[in-house]
Amino acid sequence: MEKFVTLKKPLSALGREAIGLVQNLGRTFLFFLRGFGRIFRIPFQIRKIEQQVYFIGMKSVFVICLTGAFTGMVLGVQGYYALVKYGSAGALGSAVALSLVREMGPVLTAIMIIARAGSAMAAEIGIMRISEQIDALETMDIDPIRFLISPRIAAALLCFPLLTALFDVVGIFGGYLTGSKLLGINPALYFARVESSVIMMDVVGGFVKSLVFAVVVVSICCYQGYFTHLRQEFGAKAVSQATTSAVVLSCVMVLVTDYALTTFLM
Repeated sequence: MEKFVTLKKPLSALGREAIGLVQNLGRTFLFFLRGFGRIFRIPFQIRKIEQQVYFIGMKSVFVICLTGAFTGMVLGVQGYYALVKYGSAGALGSAVALSLVREMGPVLTAIMIIARAGSAMAAEIGIMRISEQIDALETMDIDPIRFLISPRIAAALLCFPLLTALFDVVGIFGGYLTGSKLLGINPALYFARVESSVIMMDVVGGFVKSLVFAVVVVSICCYQGYFTHLRQEFGAKAVSQATTSAVVLSCVMVLVTDYALTTFLM
């Protein structure tokens, strides 16, 4: 009997954690639906959406280009030494392009946006919550979800595919630099393989992933910040915990979602 009780305690705790995770994911999705639906309410918040496009998109261009360039260069080096063993070094362009367009482009773009913009969104909304600015909006009969969340959702849905495309293009040129300029692959052969191997379904699949990642990232980051006041801690500690949870959960869910989408799209 004692052994049964000892075994039951960790299993019960695991079950509670699993149920809590599912409940939080459900609440996050409903939170996203509320914010998404308010995008289309008149008057449209064009100015606020522009501000968020600049914050999420334009301010992320440099880090996306830098990450994309070095990712492509690493893929060029690693791909060359892997393919040359089988006498297929000429297929380097295909390997780099498909790796970026199908997988690494959408995933790494999402992770870099989480690190730069997602954490800031969670912290900003969390500070507004603990300083009672969101309560003040409700007092003035201003919908805080429409005012704070909807522009960020619209901007993320616009920026993620564009930044993913930029990452892919820069990464392909990064692979060209290492493959052609450093390792001697024929440049014409490299780009010919890129053109012949990448089909429209690959590009569409990458954009679908980027849109889904946009939903995942903005929903989790905004949700964590918006409900900072429900945490056990208070003040700055609550904001720090909300920001950390937003970054970690977003990265994990991007990887989990990527696996599910890859399985479905393949």
